[in-house]
Amino acid sequence: MRRHVEFERLHNFRDLGGYRSADGRIVRWGTLYRADSLGKLVGGDRERFLKLGIRTVIDLRYPWEIEAKGRVPEAERFRYVNLSIEHRPYDQAEIDPDIDPWRYLADRFAEVTEDGADEIRQVLEELAQAPGPAVFHCTSGKDRTGLIGAFVLTLLGVERADVLADFALTELAAERLAADWRAAHPDRVMKWPSYGRAPAVIMELVLADLEARYGSVHGYLTDRVGLRERTARQLRDRLLTTAQAGSAT
Repeated sequence: MRRHVEFERLHNFRDLGGYRSADGRIVRWGTLYRADSLGKLVGGDRERFLKLGIRTVIDLRYPWEIEAKGRVPEAERFRYVNLSIEHRPYDQAEIDPDIDPWRYLADRFAEVTEDGADEIRQVLEELAQAPGPAVFHCTSGKDRTGLIGAFVLTLLGVERADVLADFALTELAAERLAADWRAAHPDRVMKWPSYGRAPAVIMELVLADLEARYGSVHGYLTDRVGLRERTARQLRDRLLTTAQAGSAT
């Protein structure tokens, strides 16, 4: 099985299947995907997307981003839900290159975990109850999407090393994400040379911060987000299987 789903205009579309849970079960392939903006789906990309059989689309972007860049084509074909988990926008291209970028981004993630707690709970509830294959996405499929991906995998009992490695797979798309930004902003200069990067250290800092404040990531999801155990159990029942995992590329 291939983890990366190849598209012409999408650069960061991935299957979350194949990871092993602590109880020995495997995350199902072809059931949950993470992606960059589905507003870019046209032509052959759109047909390839439809063949995945996805029934639920969770859009993590701000409404103004959706208005500017579009949502998944023919959204009425899906259970389409917009849950903007970020409440304080910032411009990554303007990050000061002289500061520690990974600590800076981890602090922005921390804002999302506090400001967007209600929306994060709703996202996890939607994923737990989705009637078929589902995808969640933001603009680059990196930060907001990466945070939800880390929470889902943690709830499924996936080892921390695999959670961090999944987050860091966005590094393979970084050059294309930066090229897209430059094409969309020909009159601007990208001040931050690491635009589009997603090294594991960012998520490592984020999860360590949550553990320091709430005792564990599960403690954060229970105490701050308000996630019910029934929802976590539904998520595990829906996404975990005893079948053997295939290889991922």
